[in-house]
Amino acid sequence: MQVTATLRRAMVSPQKARLIADLIRGKGINEAVSILEFSPQKSAKIFKKLLLSAVANAEDRMDQFDDYINIDDLKVSTVFVNEGMRLKRIMPRAKGRADRIVKRTSHVTIKVSV
Repeated sequence: MQVTATLRRAMVSPQKARLIADLIRGKGINEAVSILEFSPQKSAKIFKKLLLSAVANAEDRMDQFDDYINIDDLKVSTVFVNEGMRLKRIMPRAKGRADRIVKRTSHVTIKVSV
């Protein structure tokens, strides 16, 4: 059984989020949560919340289909980060010019399985 949790439009660039995704891919749930808890990056907090959501989804599905799954046996099977929409902003510069600032967002998907 494979359960998914998805977060869309997370305010973190995909490049920075993929660094955290690589840390938890293939790990057990308890190990992944402890890695994310002590990681100082902003995206680690986002990933931790999403991972706990995936575990809650697994518990809900377990009740729905009458399958017994030990939550401690779950592991992070798939984590991927796609690029979301880009927010385009303008920064005023000297002599009436303007620079464009692009604020990137991410779509994060975590799949947990037994």
